[in-house]
Amino acid sequence: MATQSPFSWIEGFLKEIPAPDLQAPAWVVDEVQRRIILLLNHILIQEDEAMSRLARQKGRVVHVQWRKFSMTLVATAAGLLELASAESKPDLVMAVTEESPLVLAQTMLRGDRPAVRIAGDVQLAAEVNWLVDHVRWDLEEDLARIVGDVPAYSMAQAARSWIRALRQFVGAGVDGSGKAST
Repeated sequence: MATQSPFSWIEGFLKEIPAPDLQAPAWVVDEVQRRIILLLNHILIQEDEAMSRLARQKGRVVHVQWRKFSMTLVATAAGLLELASAESKPDLVMAVTEESPLVLAQTMLRGDRPAVRIAGDVQLAAEVNWLVDHVRWDLEEDLARIVGDVPAYSMAQAARSWIRALRQFVGAGVDGSGKAST
């Protein structure tokens, strides 16, 4: 028997509210993008194979977009990422097709990938796919550098338990239509 998710009304409510056309100042967007690049490069530095694969894609440009948010990245000779110049022509365009932030969050909490429309270089898309599949941030290791091994392990265990419970709550029995299945 299919029952409706208790949270489906939130999505219906969010769809009815017109989205304000707020635009962040250009300097804020630029700074946020630079911080994202720093985080991505920090994660990449921990994976030699990932850096090697990116180095082979030196100069290739990837444009990533979700709704109005977009970022254009270029692979460097060192196997890292940097922001591409505004006039750069992307070799690959990746657009997340799911418009709803709530559905997108549910998809990711279930551990699934969101649907992405891809246009451009197939080989570059395969490399990006490999990176998504194989590169993971060892947050516990980074946290251990700040607070020590034992507290980092305890915090990571608590976070994993919390995420597992949240995934069960959000993903168990809820299909993409917002209906719970039994």
